[in-house]
Amino acid sequence: MKWLTEDELKKIYSESKTIAVVGISADESKPSNSVPAYLQGQGFRIIPVNPKGGEILGESVYKSLDKIDTPVDVVDVFRPAEETPEIARQAAAIGAKVLWLQEGIVSEEAAKIGEEAGMAVVMDKCMRGTHRQLGLESGA
Repeated sequence: MKWLTEDELKKIYSESKTIAVVGISADESKPSNSVPAYLQGQGFRIIPVNPKGGEILGESVYKSLDKIDTPVDVVDVFRPAEETPEIARQAAAIGAKVLWLQEGIVSEEAAKIGEEAGMAVVMDKCMRGTHRQLGLESGA
């Protein structure tokens, strides 16, 4: 697993428009809601993925990645590490360019699957925190 440089991380943000968030929550007190809400506020299109369905952040929720009918740049994962290899396989199947495992989530198996499928892989980093650290936050 190769750690991405600051420039590589900046490139992910600049080239990504659509982020599928696996494990998104409707509970506004949870990071799995506040992080995608932040990203949405920064101009990214959020595609919520949660088996419960419904609507989150004003977007229809897909029950799984394979149900998404539009191109996805980043799959941002808020699920336990043991679930991430299967999520990585699904991300590869839909042609995602980036597999992003949120802070506290590490899976060498998922990273290997993602890298073998040609995806950039980020593990154990918050997508909101990294965006801010790189100085990319807009006043939106």
